[in-house]
Amino acid sequence: MSLTTLRVVLDQVGDPVPSGIGRYALELTRALIETAPRGCDVAGIVASSPASEYERIEQQLPGLSDLFKSALDRRQLAAAWQHGFTRLPGAGMVHAPSLFAPLYRHDRINSPGEQTVVTIHHSAAFTHPETLPSRTVAWTRAMAKRAERYADAIVVPTHAVADDLTSALDLGDRVRVIAAAVSPSLDPGPSRDSQAAALDLPERYVLAVGGLDGVSGIPALVRAAAGPHAPEVPLLLVGVSDDELDTLMRDLDAPLDRSRVRALGVLGETALAVAYSRATVVAVPAISAGSGLVALEAMSLGAPVVHSDTPALLEVCSDAGVVVARDDAEGYPERLAEAVRSVLDDSALAAELTVRGRDRARAFSWRDSAEKTWQLHADL
Repeated sequence: MSLTTLRVVLDQVGDPVPSGIGRYALELTRALIETAPRGCDVAGIVASSPASEYERIEQQLPGLSDLFKSALDRRQLAAAWQHGFTRLPGAGMVHAPSLFAPLYRHDRINSPGEQTVVTIHHSAAFTHPETLPSRTVAWTRAMAKRAERYADAIVVPTHAVADDLTSALDLGDRVRVIAAAVSPSLDPGPSRDSQAAALDLPERYVLAVGGLDGVSGIPALVRAAAGPHAPEVPLLLVGVSDDELDTLMRDLDAPLDRSRVRALGVLGETALAVAYSRATVVAVPAISAGSGLVALEAMSLGAPVVHSDTPALLEVCSDAGVVVARDDAEGYPERLAEAVRSVLDDSALAAELTVRGRDRARAFSWRDSAEKTWQLHADL
């Protein structure tokens, strides 16, 4: 029997197409299971979910020693944990791959095995609250304040996020930078041609991945496609629905040819990998960023990347992408268009970015992230 169990909150892992948080939690937990020290195992914590989601979790994480199933669904559990109403049974180490976590007062000094670590992926709720829905900002700030009071350590994906959070919260020396990495499952596979046909991918296109909220910067990219400096290739958007795109286009001051911008909706990992691998350019125009994972994913699959100068992206991408300054918001769409065009029109630059990007993406691995996570809990 294992002497020590690390309980991981499996937020959104069982969804048919996991969110960014779900994918992060899945990959980290897989790596934690693979790298578990002798005498340790990994168990899961999940909100009340349909039986199909429990089955999906158990299939995706066959090495889990146990799966604790809350009686509360995710919405109820989020509210309960925000107000400190619900605790987990028993004691021990808890690792939350997000702020969705059971945070309450505990005595780690006299009970060294009892510890809670949370992950904060993004600082936009503090640095750019106007770019996010007010409900998201309120919940994030409330849970971050609970982490400030009760978490034994806070994991962040970049030093840029660490700097922002330590300016906004009194976290002392509890912040640990542990980077994310590209999922091994993000692979075009042998069916890449049929996947590309199903997505109706053109020969040349610019790709962006994310929502249409202000923090993603994608609305500026769409506006760039409407400007006089727009490249003569279509812009394809992953994570955006037709209805969302239609609403955004109605709000644009300038008219936009609908054939120049297409919404691909939410894609599974194989289809997403195909879209990345065939893109002429991947644009990451974020106004604020956390892990820079979209840029890393694109680079790992050979796509040249154009990205904003947000500190997290500069940190993650190093010199492997073309950088666009965010200052002067009015001129940002035009600068994005010019940067994208510089890659489209220069095959030598595109090839150089492909080589640099692949090398940069190889600097990150989930095994390394998991080993640092185990070391963090050992240090506590």
